[in-house]
Amino acid sequence: MTRHDDLQTLLLAVHALTRVAALDTQTDAPAAQWRTLTLLRDHGPQRLGDLATLSRVTQPGMTRLVHQMDAAGLLERRRLPDDSRVSVIAATAKGLDALAGWYEQFRAALAPHVADLSEKEWDAVSVAASALSLRVGMAPTPAGRRETPNSHTPDDHTRDDDGDADPTEDRGALTESAEEQEVVR
Repeated sequence: MTRHDDLQTLLLAVHALTRVAALDTQTDAPAAQWRTLTLLRDHGPQRLGDLATLSRVTQPGMTRLVHQMDAAGLLERRRLPDDSRVSVIAATAKGLDALAGWYEQFRAALAPHVADLSEKEWDAVSVAASALSLRVGMAPTPAGRRETPNSHTPDDHTRDDDGDADPTEDRGALTESAEEQEVVR
C-alpha cells in the first residue's frame, strides 16, 4: 500500500466512523448546522457567500440554512464595523453552547466504536491527528491530552527526558471551554 493509499484509507475510515457516530447521537439537527457553527467558531463571522464556499454548499442553500439557524437563535447577522453596507453571519452564544453540547454527544457516541483500541493504536491515532490537524490550521493542545472511553485527563502532558512536561509536543485539537470557542492560534 502506498502513502497515498494509506491516507485515503484513513480519511475514508474517519468519514465513515464520523457518520456512524453522528447517527448514533440521534439528533434531528442537520449536519450542515454543526458544520456551519464550527466554521463560524473557527473562522469568525463570515459573509454569506464566503460561508457557503467554506461549507461547500450553494449560496441559496446557505441562505435557507442561515435563515433557519437565525430563527432558532443559533446565529445572527451583523454589520461590519468598517463598512456598514456589508453584513456578516456570526455564531451566537446559544449557537456555540449548542455546538459544544453536540460535540459532547458526538464524543459519547463515538466512544463505543473505539473503546477496544490498544495503547499503540491510540498513539497512532494521536500522531495522525496531530499531523493532519496542523495541515488544516488547527492549533495543538497539550501533548498526551487524549480522551479515551475510560479516561479524561486534560492535564496530562508528555514528559521529556528530565521528566518535565514538554510543551513542544502538541496534538491538534480545538479548545473546549465555552469562553474559548475558537481555534487556538
